[in-house]
Amino acid sequence: MNLYALKPYIYWVGFSIFLLCEQGFSYREPTVARIRRWLANVPLSIMNGAIYHLLYTSAIVALILAAQEKNLGLLNAWTLPQWLKIVAGILILDFFIYLWHLLTHALPFLWRFHRVHHSDMNMDVTTANRFHLGEFLFTGLIRLAVIYTFGIGLTAYIFFEILVNLSVQFHHSSIRLPAWFERVWVLLFVPPFLHRIHHSVRIKERNSNYGVIFSIWDRMLGTLTTEVAQEQIVIGIGSHREIEQLGFWRLLALPFTRNTP
Repeated sequence: MNLYALKPYIYWVGFSIFLLCEQGFSYREPTVARIRRWLANVPLSIMNGAIYHLLYTSAIVALILAAQEKNLGLLNAWTLPQWLKIVAGILILDFFIYLWHLLTHALPFLWRFHRVHHSDMNMDVTTANRFHLGEFLFTGLIRLAVIYTFGIGLTAYIFFEILVNLSVQFHHSSIRLPAWFERVWVLLFVPPFLHRIHHSVRIKERNSNYGVIFSIWDRMLGTLTTEVAQEQIVIGIGSHREIEQLGFWRLLALPFTRNTP
């Protein structure tokens, strides 16, 4: 079985491990019933993953192979060691997902879709793929453009997908970790305490910490925020504080309702 075929298994193994860790080493007690949130988050994750796979997986693989055959894209045009192309491909993809994430907060139209993710009133591993289908589809188009422009190889893309899934699961998880570990991890990567700030109801805090795998982009571009009292963070968005209004079907309709902060 090749690495690409293992990708969905790695995703669900990661999901299960972080979910179990949350039960034994939870950072905080939930403020709303887990089952009510999970009944929205898990179906969204499954639906998005299935549709994304049907629409984009074959197209992405075909584009990568065609670009390699015709030496299209910057990395394909340069003579570099394969390992360096893989590292560069992962860094490029992560940088552009950082920029895309920033835009989903900065542009009102994109925020309409992205607020589905931020409307979760607690944060745990199920929040990791609580996204509107529209945002998933836009993200696929961005990845196609980046892959074509930079000539991202198949191995780099597969490793990136695996790292993104595990990173997003980890930094959304409600896991209590040693402070020293998170302070070391944040030097390069995104720990839960950093992303918890990003999910704050306070707009100034929410508009920071856009990194997905690496925290270096936030550090380099001045969007890093670390000094926030973790115990005072309220998760969610201020305009949607009723769990009854955040079910699966309501979330699908959310981008088409009144745009609010």
